[in-house]
Amino acid sequence: MEYVQPIRDRKQIIAIKKILKATNIRDYCLFNIGINSGLRISDLLQLRIGDVIDEKHTIKDRISLREVKTGKMKDFPIGDTSKKAIREYLITRDYEENEPLFRSRKGKEALKRQQAYRIINEAARAVGIKERIGTHTLRKTFGYHAYQSGVDLSILQKLFNHSAPSVTLAYIGMTQDELDNVYLNLNL
Repeated sequence: MEYVQPIRDRKQIIAIKKILKATNIRDYCLFNIGINSGLRISDLLQLRIGDVIDEKHTIKDRISLREVKTGKMKDFPIGDTSKKAIREYLITRDYEENEPLFRSRKGKEALKRQQAYRIINEAARAVGIKERIGTHTLRKTFGYHAYQSGVDLSILQKLFNHSAPSVTLAYIGMTQDELDNVYLNLNL
């Protein structure tokens, strides 16, 4: 398995959103929820319509699911950016509550991991990202930007279920140069 990187540049994130929104609103929604939730791709692809909307067809405030990898329950709020993406996506398709949120173009089955990889990778390449990018990039991008915005490392460690802060730092792609900058730029 190759190690992938987060998308560090916010301008590239915005550019990817524009590309995906212009080409396929489903892919735009997948990307938005992925980078704003920190979910693994296996958990994103298992989401059902009923996980994000209620019986009145209103976007829910929270998503509650059992993680595929750990079997643990995960419950978290849906942010405004993700709610908007879900709303924009769902008005473009017919659906039933038990259908996959991210449906394949080939019927009513869920989008496959390989297809999600292709979507994310092609969008990243289109905006000039040269680093290794994959489905896990969405989760790492969430962690990287949360950490950069001041979220405590111990909170991210718990959110990602990591054993140590050093594991979380490596996971979210904090490079030694970025860590060294703390020492070089502080100058008290």
